[in-house]
Formats: sequence, C-alpha cells, structure tokens
Amino acid sequence: MTKVVRYPAEWEGHKATWLNFPSNLETWNAEYLPKVQKVYLKFIAEISQGEEVHINLNTKQEEDYLLGNLPLLGAKMNNVFTHQWGTNDAWMRDCGAEFVLEDDQVKVLNWKYNAWGGKYPPYDLDNAIPQKIGAYRKFKTETIDFVLEGGSIDTNGEGVMLTTTSCLLHPNRNPNKTQEEIESLLKEKYNLQKIIWLGNGIEGDDTDGHVDDITRFVNQNTVLTVVTDDKTDVNYQVLQDNLLLLKVEGLNVIELPMPKKKLYFEGERLPASYANFYICNSAVIVPIFEDENDSKALEIISRCFPDRRVVGIDSRDIIIGLGSFHCLSKQEPRL
Repeated sequence: MTKVVRYPAEWEGHKATWLNFPSNLETWNAEYLPKVQKVYLKFIAEISQGEEVHINLNTKQEEDYLLGNLPLLGAKMNNVFTHQWGTNDAWMRDCGAEFVLEDDQVKVLNWKYNAWGGKYPPYDLDNAIPQKIGAYRKFKTETIDFVLEGGSIDTNGEGVMLTTTSCLLHPNRNPNKTQEEIESLLKEKYNLQKIIWLGNGIEGDDTDGHVDDITRFVNQNTVLTVVTDDKTDVNYQVLQDNLLLLKVEGLNVIELPMPKKKLYFEGERLPASYANFYICNSAVIVPIFEDENDSKALEIISRCFPDRRVVGIDSRDIIIGLGSFHCLSKQEPRL
C-alpha cells in the first residue's frame, strides 16, 4: 500500500522546537558569544510559551546557565528540555532533523550535512543530530545520501516548495546531480507537486543563497519576499529577479523591506534580513537591527499572522554569525 507523505508548513502546530546552544568561538568571538547567549535565552523563553523546547548542549556549565537564567525571563520551564549530545555549531535549521508526516506518523528524513559545502569543519556532531532526535522520539528515520539543509527549502504544507538554484545546484553539495535529478528526489521524499526555483540569495549569506533569507510562505498561496529600493545595493537586481519569478508563479506576493542600513563586521557584509523569522505556536519571532525599517517589517509580518504575537528581538549580535532565528531553530510537527 502506498504511504501518504506530507511536509507540514511551519505555521502548523508544533510539538517542539529543536535548538543547538551557541558555543562556537569561531562563529562568534569571545566578545560577542556571551551577548548572543543572552539573546538566545530570550528566544527560548518566547518559544517555551507555546511548545516544548529541546536544546542540544556540550557541557554541564551550559545547562546550568540555561536552567539558572531562563526562569528569570518567564520561560515555561516544564517545556524546556536539555540534551548533552554535543554540537559543532548553533545552526539547527540546517543540520537538524527534517520532519515529515507519513501516514499521520512523524518521520525523520536524515539528509547529509556538510557545513554548507565543507566551509566550516568539523561538522560530525551536527551531522549526527537527526539520528539522535529520531532515536529519542522513537520516530522512523530514513537516511538519504544527499546533502540538503533545512534553510535551503520552504513549503506551504500543500505540496509546493521554494528553493534557490544558487544553493541546491552549487557543486559543493551534490556535484553529480542535475537540477532534474534533484527535483525528482525532493518531490519523492517530500511528496511535492511543484518546486519553485528562485535564483540567488543575498550578499553576505555564506550558505550560497538560502531561501529563508529571501522568501517565505506565510500561507498556502502567499509569500513574503524581501526587496530593496536602493538601486546601488548589489542585492537590488537579485531580489527584483526573484520577485518577478514569484509573480509569474501566480502567488500572492507581499514585499518585505530589507534593513535600510547595510551591516558589516570586520569589513564583510552581513546577511541581515527580516525574512529570517521563526513561526512558533505562540509567536512569530523576527530579527530586528535597530533600523528605521524594523517597525515597517514587523507591521507587514503582523498582518500575515493575525492569530500570533509578532515579537522583534535584536539580532545585531547574532547576525555576526551570518544567520538569525530561523537558521537557529527547527520545528517538530504535532500530530
């Protein structure tokens, strides 16, 4: 008998959110890592209001820090769980389990993870996380010999996926696979009817152009996509090209501004984007950057999620690691 597979949208009900606690001093230096960890506590506290939060740690000291400080921020501690499985870095979206529903049971798709084309070794601990989550939850787990990160795809929950050619076709992932072969594999594993291929991502994104920094489904037929009105910005034409591709697909397209200020660290452009929001059960958590477009972005996102609180959390320290709240989190669907 054929099994029925569905890849739920992020706004559907969650059983839990999975996280890796930030601890890598090569991602955030000794000055910034403690600041990032403080912001992370706020992130966990917000998520815990409506679902379980499972945090992967490296040390007992990290656990003591979390459990000692989260109650001070109003976290629902009965929803907070820690696991000392070990982690190389904080980006659970990309290394964590991909959850699908198969015949109304949760199943883990265990794709290969190679730290965005081998850019940041070691990554063995992070690559092992999906198997550990599957075993912990006693979920059926399917291991697939193909490199794929969760931030490179987005779904409407009804068989349509967004991705980018710049990432999925990059030779540092699956160099022997054609676009047609990749599309066929994704359609098979996620039971998709359609994949919408956008072009490039934004400057400063070291993932080779993840879609979660540029375009996100907010309901079955609507996407938010980032744009800039600064024609001197290298992102301007890239984002216009993606906007046109989306309109051709017949979607309801809502434009989301980029931050007005271009953020830099040690001379490198940072991929600051309001599109890197995370939808949890009780809120939508949006990165903000003390920028004049913060309030405009929060207003646009709020209109898309009238049933949820929209919470802006300062991401200026986190973005130094080249990602934000969506990159840091992975949702486990609720049955």
